[in-house]
Amino acid sequence: QLQLVESGGGLVQPGGSLRLSCVTSGGPLDYYTIGWFRQAPGKEREGLSLFMGSSGRTNYADSVKGRFILSVDNVKNTVFLQMNSLRAEDTAVYYCAAGPATVGALFPGDFHSWGQGTQVTVSS
Repeated sequence: QLQLVESGGGLVQPGGSLRLSCVTSGGPLDYYTIGWFRQAPGKEREGLSLFMGSSGRTNYADSVKGRFILSVDNVKNTVFLQMNSLRAEDTAVYYCAAGPATVGALFPGDFHSWGQGTQVTVSS
């Protein structure tokens, strides 16, 4: 079972950028799909982006396409989420999660292991 630890959250002004890191341990990324999610107060958990370790394919939700970029360091087993042009509505707790290698969509129920989350606040 993969373990995940997020970091990199913080306070940023609108229009700014942050890079989140998801350090994984317990297995190579080839056998998993890694997803990035967020949850704002009073809202459902929202899928943002995923990386399929078996194929290298990435996917993005429409809400972040063109602003967020997922990248992977296979040597360090770390998945990054570069977030640009941040808006107030991006404020949320951000999570990374692992699911089976066959997972190809951002349904939270398909992901079995979750990090503890990192807070991102976009405010002036």
